[in-house]
Amino acid sequence: MEEYKIKYEQWLNDPAISEDDKQELKSISGNEKEIEDRFYKDLEFGTAGLRGVIGIGTNRMNTYTVTKATQGLANYIIKKGGQKRGVAIAYDSRRMSQEFSKEAALCLNANGIKTYRFDTLRPTPELSFAVRELGCIAGIVVTASHNPPEYNGYKVYWEDGAQIVEPTDKEIIAEVNAVTDLSTIKTMEEEQAKSEGLYHTIGEEIDKRYIEELKKLVVNQKAIDETQKDIKIVYTPLHGTGNIPVQTILKELGFENVYVVKEQAEPDGNFPTVDYPNPEDSKAFKLALELAKEKDADIVLANDPDADRLGVYAKNQETREYVQFNGNMTGNLIAEYILSQKQANGTLPNNGAVIKTIVSSNLTDAIAKAYNVKLFSTLTGFKNIAKIIRGFEENNNEYECLYSYEESYGCIIGTHARDKDGIVAVMTLCEAACYYKQKGMTLWDAMLAMYEKYGYYKEKQFSITLKGSEGAEQIKQMMEKMRNQPATEIAGEKVISFGDYQVQNIHNNETGEDTNTNLPKSNVLYFDLTNDSWCCVRPSGTEPKIKFYMGVKGTSIEDADKKLEEIETAMKEFAK
Repeated sequence: MEEYKIKYEQWLNDPAISEDDKQELKSISGNEKEIEDRFYKDLEFGTAGLRGVIGIGTNRMNTYTVTKATQGLANYIIKKGGQKRGVAIAYDSRRMSQEFSKEAALCLNANGIKTYRFDTLRPTPELSFAVRELGCIAGIVVTASHNPPEYNGYKVYWEDGAQIVEPTDKEIIAEVNAVTDLSTIKTMEEEQAKSEGLYHTIGEEIDKRYIEELKKLVVNQKAIDETQKDIKIVYTPLHGTGNIPVQTILKELGFENVYVVKEQAEPDGNFPTVDYPNPEDSKAFKLALELAKEKDADIVLANDPDADRLGVYAKNQETREYVQFNGNMTGNLIAEYILSQKQANGTLPNNGAVIKTIVSSNLTDAIAKAYNVKLFSTLTGFKNIAKIIRGFEENNNEYECLYSYEESYGCIIGTHARDKDGIVAVMTLCEAACYYKQKGMTLWDAMLAMYEKYGYYKEKQFSITLKGSEGAEQIKQMMEKMRNQPATEIAGEKVISFGDYQVQNIHNNETGEDTNTNLPKSNVLYFDLTNDSWCCVRPSGTEPKIKFYMGVKGTSIEDADKKLEEIETAMKEFAK
């Protein structure tokens, strides 16, 4: 009998599985494809935690996989003696988020570990903030970010408020994998946990402290005070967690003309008005853009459900249409605004630093150079950015991190949290919109001014989705082919160097020299090309996809678009 069938039968007969859940399993009896998909592997607790389709099975998000991960985390915390410091827990609007977060808390409590669980849904960046604010050993947030409605996830944060990194991630993963018997997972009743001083509810007091920290990051309150009556902002939380904190911060800063898309204002894990709640997807902005045109808005903003990402549209004054910004555009616009304002008001430090990921725009390098700020690049994932910030602190604050971002629509100003913060991004872009409006410019005008100043840097990415065990094997083979037969030329541009981050090596094709990446091992291939072009390939860590990133520097928007198209065509051919 195939292994997946054995696991299916084991769950049907396991006394730890509830009768209701067994009924769900019985309902798929005879459906070989469905049984295989649910049981062909365990839902992997990886470096990003858990993420998967909700349902019963080893390869699904359910109470058993969530509490298995939590029991492993509890065992690790006990080994580290962190029980009394406790764990902060947040959750978003997704299906089962509330239930999974409660089960996680009670599992930790049953292991003698304090928990601080938010009273209602909260943004992921506020969880990151709360971990440090409360002095916790760890944090958990139940979310699947911008994935489709059928997904949920579970992310673990460590004491610095960042997602777990080496060696902590590997050590926690080992503890989770060691939990093989569901009957060994502990739990207790909520009332007992409260009476024993283990289960704590948090809320408004942390909200206030978080908002106060954000307000400290405003760099030109004068521009807001003088212009906010003229600025019109359309915002949508896409049925997620962002609505209350966004409205709170904008109101406290003085903004009056904030229009929330009413059809998407209330939390709803079914995301009824969108195919999936991704602010990278133009279709998610349909209702927001309709409202923007009705109100003649200056800026249109959308957070994903856990409010760590931000999508943006800004008005083109010439056409009166709205232009979509990708993550690199938003990231660089904020970088330029913050650094220029700090330089103007004399608060730009001598040891200032900006951090980006290796798949983010080279425009950031040009901006950092212009303001004499040190630029750091790291692997994809905000936890790697947070690791650099932690390194600054451990090294007597050698550098002051002013700003960090990654191309996947996420950034953070300062260091109040250690993950992407879509709330602070909303705040800063609204502030920037005020500043540029004083100059008769929209944010799109500001973007064009940056291109004129630094060059027409443009970026693009595409993904190939390959589901299931067969898809995983195809992705593996594609990576191996590109790794073992690396290109020497892509779309007419020579490959100056080829980086294989799995073996931590960068080979310079011109000099023959090999250098270390000085970054952790990761299944990433990077091609540095002539004329400031580049491309990069990696499998997704959370979805069944292989991702391709590319960037160019053109002499105009049209020239940059043409170069991007040529590289995209070449990479699609190269990946076959």
